[in-house]
Amino acid sequence: MEIVEVNRNLFATPDLETTIDRNPLIITPEIPLLEAIAIMSQAQGSSCVLSDQEMSVEEKSGHQLRSSCALILKDEKILGILTERDIVKLTASMTSFANLTVTEVMTHPVVTLKEDNFSDIFAALFLFRRYQIRHLPLVDDNDRLLGVISPATIRDAMRPANLLKLRRVSDVMSRNLVTATAYHSIKEIAQLMARNRVSCVVIVSEDPEREIRHPIGIITERDLVKFQTLQLSLDQIAAKEVMSSPLLLLGPKDSLLAAHQIMKSQKIRRLVVSWNWGKELGIVTQTSLLKIFDPMEMYTVIESLQHTIQQLERENQELLNKVRLSE
Repeated sequence: MEIVEVNRNLFATPDLETTIDRNPLIITPEIPLLEAIAIMSQAQGSSCVLSDQEMSVEEKSGHQLRSSCALILKDEKILGILTERDIVKLTASMTSFANLTVTEVMTHPVVTLKEDNFSDIFAALFLFRRYQIRHLPLVDDNDRLLGVISPATIRDAMRPANLLKLRRVSDVMSRNLVTATAYHSIKEIAQLMARNRVSCVVIVSEDPEREIRHPIGIITERDLVKFQTLQLSLDQIAAKEVMSSPLLLLGPKDSLLAAHQIMKSQKIRRLVVSWNWGKELGIVTQTSLLKIFDPMEMYTVIESLQHTIQQLERENQELLNKVRLSE
């Protein structure tokens, strides 16, 4: 008779310290916008160009987590924040960056989290969702900056392997991805991002007769930051010239653990999902991956796991009783 070993430690949430970037990128309010963008881009690592010739911007950048935003500080106080999304909005509006300072375009006031209130990751996840943000400065009682929490830092700190194994890509993916063709200009791509409030646009090859959109590349907020650093003519460059290609594709039945591992190993923040021979597309991002930490979702999963554990314990006890009686 086989006695099943019951493991109560089926998952573990991240250690809070590992979810905090203690060395965020900090700039002064007087710095020119173009210089700030250059600093954000440099913080991501070396430049771009799944072969040596066609590796994506994100995959080859070796980026650091801090590069997706810059905090503007004066006298140890947070004045504002500049994010990749802010740069996308400015790019979409065709604003001239030449004479702008960071102060003129930064987002303020900044939503922050007091260190004393950071007792679990749900506090951060609640603020991400409520304010539709992806960067959350952690401050002390005197509002001095201690670090930054983001979906990226939480994702990299996640250790709930068993919980991720239980969930599928289809559970958290979004079907509302935005697509464009390889011939759309980067200016048009930026406008699509800003209008739809998305962090990327998937480039597709269309077959209208068969109703198929085959994903062939992607352009992200981070790419647009790099393009601005290079001061490219975004209205004259087609997506096919600069898109990240080829793509790593997932299926809806793949586990979230596989998605998490790919994101971490490839240093990317989103994965395209394709099924039904290209007739259906979706996307999984760092933010959507964190849906498994939604308190109500976790409560349901935990309740199910506890029920399974109790059932296994009962079966084990019955087996043990039978073994003792037979001795």
